[in-house]
Amino acid sequence: MTARRRIRRPALAIASLAIGTTGALVLAGCAGGGAAADGGDGVSIVATTTQVGDFTRELVGGEAKVTQLLGPGQSAHGFDPSAAQLAAIASADALVVNGAGLEGWVDGAVAASGFDGKLIDASTGIELFGTHDHDHDHDHGDETADEHAEHGDETADEHGADDSHDGHDHSGGNPHIWTDPELAEQMVENIADGLAEVSGLDAATIDANESAYTAKLAALDEWIEQNVSQVPVAQRLLVTNHDAFTYFVEAYDLTFVGSVIPSFDDNAEPSAAEIDELVKKIRETGVKAVFSEGSISPKAAETIATEAGVAVYSGEDALYGDALGAEGTDGATYLGSQEHNVRLILESWGVVPTELPAVLQK
Repeated sequence: MTARRRIRRPALAIASLAIGTTGALVLAGCAGGGAAADGGDGVSIVATTTQVGDFTRELVGGEAKVTQLLGPGQSAHGFDPSAAQLAAIASADALVVNGAGLEGWVDGAVAASGFDGKLIDASTGIELFGTHDHDHDHDHGDETADEHAEHGDETADEHGADDSHDGHDHSGGNPHIWTDPELAEQMVENIADGLAEVSGLDAATIDANESAYTAKLAALDEWIEQNVSQVPVAQRLLVTNHDAFTYFVEAYDLTFVGSVIPSFDDNAEPSAAEIDELVKKIRETGVKAVFSEGSISPKAAETIATEAGVAVYSGEDALYGDALGAEGTDGATYLGSQEHNVRLILESWGVVPTELPAVLQK
């Protein structure tokens, strides 16, 4: 991974995922999913979100069938798997989850389906930030696991996922870990480690695909950092639809002025007072734009931008936050979504990005 000045916060309380101990998922009123399958016969893998689905496909190539539960533009917040999706989970050899508390429905889905394969938690070992945890005190640099232990923090090893389906719940933390490419590297490594233990998959193929893909993530991280560094820190201001970009903000020293929906959950609604407060902050700080997100209605963002007298990025110019985009869009893949987001954010600051590294060019 590339060197990073991001400070590691003390870990939030980490509880066992305890899959299989919750009650069965109520199937009435289940939402239809955006399941997408590819690959050949044999090993069957289910991935929950668009991001972990993309990571998993990069790792297995054509070596396995990958069924993705959430479709393009579909948020994991409040998702309810269909009966067909529960059946896919039941027959899967492995289930790949974002973890970090994002998929609150996973416990029930596993209990209802009777899944007994390999659970792969992509968030293993990643420490979470709390709500609006966006200060930039980088004096201490990156802390090691040993230093966390000295501070009374719990280490990743004490909570690593195992075959008994113990994983990470990370209750109360911000689950949008993929927005920092460096953390995406760690997610990919976790997924690769889990897939290497699935019978029928070739560990050497997984390892080679992991090396190739993490090299792209490292190049993406470096490209973003180089471009963001063109902007003075005081001018790196960001307003988004909801609090989904915490890790991106921390990674590249942005100032998060606020979000239209002041919550991790994109189903929440801002109050009139919260809207007024955000408009006030935008005016006071000199924010140039409000960013909507592809998986959320842009109406509130557009209203706030109009009231504050700033630009709004919506429609095709919305950010990819909770979900990747449809095939053929900029955000159809994780790499494409990050490039799209960064280009638009830089544009809002008046910066033209440099050429992409060769390894990222299509």
